[in-house]
Amino acid sequence: MAVKIRLARFGSKKKPFYRIIVTDARAPRDGRFIEKIGTYDPKQDPPSIHVDKERVMKWLLEGARPTPTVVQLLKRVGINAITKEAMQG
Repeated sequence: MAVKIRLARFGSKKKPFYRIIVTDARAPRDGRFIEKIGTYDPKQDPPSIHVDKERVMKWLLEGARPTPTVVQLLKRVGINAITKEAMQG
């Protein structure tokens, strides 16, 4: 099973709010997920990002692939070098 770390959109029209989730790559964007590991609110100034770093590390070491957007968000909270190491194995 291919596992991805990606964003799931919540909130109402024109007021997006995202959860950072771990999910099967075949699942729809807002569909079933394995675990919620953080949130991202782009409407706040500055945008708020809350991530459970221990859970992110666990999933990266188990082989979960973050999407490019999630990689950028993780870099903002200080998990940049680790993502590359975890992807290589």
